[in-house]
Amino acid sequence: MNIFAKSLLLAGVSAVALSGNALAHGVEQTAGPQTDAAEHDDAAFWPSIVNPAAAAAHVTVDRAEGYRYVRSDGLPDHQPGQFPNRGNPHTISKQDYRFRVPLAPAKAARATRLGHQNFGVALNGVPFDPLTAEYWRRDRRSGWNVEAMSGAMNLGLDRNNAHVQPNGAYHYHALPVGLIEKFPYRDKPTLIGYAADGFPIYGPYDYVDPRNAAGALKALKASYRVKAGTRPSGPGGRYDGTYVQDYEYVAGFGDLDQCNGREGVTPEYPGGIYHYVITASYPFIPCCWVGTPDASFRRGPGGAGGMSGRDRLGGGQGQGGQGQGGRGQGGMGRDNWGQGGQGGQGQGGFGPGQMGPGQMGSRGFGQGGIGPPPGGHPDLGAAAGRLGISEEQLRRALGPPPPDFDSAARQLGISREKLFRALHPN
Repeated sequence: MNIFAKSLLLAGVSAVALSGNALAHGVEQTAGPQTDAAEHDDAAFWPSIVNPAAAAAHVTVDRAEGYRYVRSDGLPDHQPGQFPNRGNPHTISKQDYRFRVPLAPAKAARATRLGHQNFGVALNGVPFDPLTAEYWRRDRRSGWNVEAMSGAMNLGLDRNNAHVQPNGAYHYHALPVGLIEKFPYRDKPTLIGYAADGFPIYGPYDYVDPRNAAGALKALKASYRVKAGTRPSGPGGRYDGTYVQDYEYVAGFGDLDQCNGREGVTPEYPGGIYHYVITASYPFIPCCWVGTPDASFRRGPGGAGGMSGRDRLGGGQGQGGQGQGGRGQGGMGRDNWGQGGQGGQGQGGFGPGQMGPGQMGSRGFGQGGIGPPPGGHPDLGAAAGRLGISEEQLRRALGPPPPDFDSAARQLGISREKLFRALHPN
């Protein structure tokens, strides 16, 4: 497609000026072998997207028991385009994102196909949300989903290949130009975020030889192409890249696999790791995960945030966006960690809103909530007994997930280690 010829990357990361009318932006399951990744210090790169003070105000990153917790207000650290605009009638507003990714991601037996949800989060706290809500004849059942970067519809994208959801959420559909321009992206592979499965996301330039960090770099090419022939249904006509379904993966056609990633060394992972790449052509942002995406990146039927029952973390049957449920059926919300489920059986989940009384039952973090994953979910009642305090005192100290263990320990006047031993006696 002619828009690809004007790639923002191969032309030196000058933006692709695309436009259009944005609706809201779902999930399905669909990836490969595990890589042992050396951890690195978040403090070394996360705040570097802007000056440390500014970064700290918008993005906070905490680690706890095998996970990286990212909280952000969703506002970009670079200059966004003008919103509202002719193609996008929405105004950028602060969000309350709380994402979680594993520190040591692992490949799954099969890839997980991306649905209408966030693929990952950029270092500046803005999500990668590539799919659109636009379909042929506005009919989702048709199966013909408009590709945001095709230029077929005016989606109001700015020079950063981003626009705004109806709820004010700014999000990227392709390379975040304003973010990557802050780095020497042509001189070395540039880490720009993390996917929902925990694997890192890099800019388009990577080593020619993925095993040689001293070698030359090039802009990597995706392995997708527009299909030949005509569409068998829906809009008909020749495949031309207007719809996501116009593309096919061809192994070996480019440098990357079907999830737009590959194994290789990077500055942050000198021992090598599987990593995703944002490319100049389709799929731009990967369309699947090789690992298991964390449910914090999902959106449920209630809107922004939430997870479906089949993907819940515990026993609750998450109702998604509103975190509803008469039996502790709280969904896990992207926008807040609070009001998920009524906790009738101690199975409170977490979804949009603030945590209220009865939201988490006596087994709290466990069934439907988010607790420290290793070693099982803590029994808050038993933990409170070990500490000689009430369960309500412990719950208040821990606060809404993800808990701040240091703060909780200070409030309770005990050491962090004692708190952990109480929560995980085994």
